Amino acid sequence: MCAMSLSDVQHLFTAIDHVGIAVPDLDEAIAFYTGTYGMTVAHEETNEEQGVREAMVRPGSGDDTAGPMIQLLAPLSPDSTIGKFIDRNGPGLQQLAYRVEDIDAVSATLRERGLRLLYDVPKRGTSNSRVNFIHPKDAGGVLVELVEPARGAAAH
Repeated sequence: MCAMSLSDVQHLFTAIDHVGIAVPDLDEAIAFYTGTYGMTVAHEETNEEQGVREAMVRPGSGDDTAGPMIQLLAPLSPDSTIGKFIDRNGPGLQQLAYRVEDIDAVSATLRERGLRLLYDVPKRGTSNSRVNFIHPKDAGGVLVELVEPARGAAAH
């Protein structure tokens, strides 16, 4: 964890990490993004805690490990968060994720600034990252994810 005081945090986000897209069928979505858009699958996993099967896809040749990705999120069950999202809104843009260096300091700063976060403490995200979310009502209607990559890992 970085030794950052709340007053020192000016630039909370270091990069756009990814854009999350809810999809009903991950295999179909992967086939579309790779076959139609020519993207490359960088990572795929099942996250039981979050209730999703997911894939991170990237534009281009896949050599850019630090650039933003597209996260395809398929529900493991209809009552998962993504399952409920698709039921309410249909498939589509679900969240915008920003990369942070110290999720604990950034979360404390955002709370100090009056924003609500969905979790009291960060949870496990893709590739053992630590994640939390800013409530959409406090972020202009956008679900904002905060992502601290796993220590020693590349951006994804």
